[in-house]
Parts: sequence; C-alpha cells; structure tokens
Amino acid sequence: MNNEAIEEDETRVSDCAGRVVLIQDCVETSGAFLLHHLMKRKLSRESSEIVVFVAFAHPFYHYDRILKKLGCNLVTLSQKGRFIFFDMRKLDCLDEVGGGRTKSGLVELFHKIHKAAEVIASPETKICITIMIDDLSLVEVAAQGSSSYVIDFLRYCRTLTTEVGCTLILLNHEDIYSNSEESTLNLELEYLADIVMKAKPLATGLAADVHGQLTVLNKRSINEHGKIKKRIQNFQFKVKENSVEYFYSGSRT
Repeated sequence: MNNEAIEEDETRVSDCAGRVVLIQDCVETSGAFLLHHLMKRKLSRESSEIVVFVAFAHPFYHYDRILKKLGCNLVTLSQKGRFIFFDMRKLDCLDEVGGGRTKSGLVELFHKIHKAAEVIASPETKICITIMIDDLSLVEVAAQGSSSYVIDFLRYCRTLTTEVGCTLILLNHEDIYSNSEESTLNLELEYLADIVMKAKPLATGLAADVHGQLTVLNKRSINEHGKIKKRIQNFQFKVKENSVEYFYSGSRT
C-alpha cells in the first residue's frame, strides 16, 4: 500500500481552484465525510482560503460538532471571516405569481453567494474561495422538483469559477431516482463537474474494517507529456472519528 500516493491524490482534489468537484453517494454509503475533510483542508491553519457554505441538510451546529473532531472551530473561523454559513433549510425557491412560477428563491440565493464572493475576492490578496453545497437533492426539493431551475442555479454558480476563481464543491445523492429513470440533474452535474468522487458500498458486501469504495474521476488531469486527459482512480476507505483511512483494494488482509 502506498499511503503517500493516496494522500497526494487527496491533496490534488482539495487544491482544485477554479474547478467544480462533485461528490456522489448513495443510501448505503454516505459521502458526507468527503465534504467534511475537504472543508477541514481548506480551513486549516496552513491555508488562507475562505469557505462559503450553503446548507440545505443540516444546521451550523451539526457541522461545528463534526469539524471540532477534525481540529477546526467553525465559530472562531466564522468570527475571523473564513467561514460564511448560509442556512437554507427553510428556503422555498418557488413563488406563485399570477398563476405562474418564478425561481426568485434560487436567484436570490445566487446573488447572496455572488456578493459574498465579490467582497472576498481581491487581486491584491489573492484569497481562494470555496463554495460548498451540502445536498443538491434538497435544493431540488426546495424547487418543488424543478430540476431545470436547479440546473440554471448551478450554471450561474459555475460562472464564479472563472469570474473570481472560486472552487465549487457539491454533494448529491445519486440513488434518489429509480434505476429505470435517468436523472436530468445527475447527467448535468456530471457534465459540469471537473472532478467526480463517487462513494459506494463494497461489491462484496459489508466488512468490519472497510466502509466502502471511492472512485475519483479527474477530467483535467495532466500527464507527463503536459497533455490533459481523464484519470480514474479507485480506493477503499474507512471513516474514523477524526480521520479517514484510504487504501488500495486488496492491500488489507
């Protein structure tokens, strides 16, 4: 097993300025740990990055409790301006206007994110900004099932990766749709993403010391000849209380 190689790959994913990172998970295997650990890296003392966190799934104290175990105090980081939290759990994205529907809720949310990014972004300071959304399936619920409104919202957010160099990290539950139904949102997400991380259960079933398998697709990996190509890697992982252990399949006995 080559732990250094795996840690290097994880660092490449976290150091992904100007990219869209999509975390896909399922009911059997949550990918929330990836969101937490990417947040930890970006809020570490060695980093000067600022995280704009858009929460649809959980309140502030939920993430504060988890990040404290990982060595980050979100209350302190919020006071220092390094962690900006938008609690959108009660957002109703659609308003009834004259019998029709508008997407004013998502438009207003994008303007909040855009304003926060503009205030932070400065050519002089060169501070990196990461925007995280913790549950895209709940964004679609808030939009009353209108995936087209959610897709428009995500396209707007993606413009910030080029406009101000933001990183966009999204968590989505891939299996909320039936197997026979292709999700327009899922297809669009995989198209928009530069890096796709999929957490799935083991093909062989449950194991005491392995919690699942992780597939990382980097669409913009640069090879030794300086050319851009797709790169796919597969790991297994075990989530611990304050860390995650990654290893290659078959490296454990």
